[in-house]
Amino acid sequence: MEDLLKIEVRNGNVEKALRVMKRKLKKEGIFQELKRRQYYQKPSEVKRETAKRRLINIKKAEKIRKINS
Repeated sequence: MEDLLKIEVRNGNVEKALRVMKRKLKKEGIFQELKRRQYYQKPSEVKRETAKRRLINIKKAEKIRKINS
């Protein structure tokens, strides 16, 4: 079973606990997963999107490599 996300509310500060929860959810990729699953994507669309993301990451890495050289 997966670990449950636990947020502790201290001194009745619910707003801060919500901020902490949102930060943890974002770090775990929950929001991105919800956005991705909101609509059905055909497998070909998923492949196309991952290829596009991969290309963007390669270009970023090359740009960083040029700057550091």
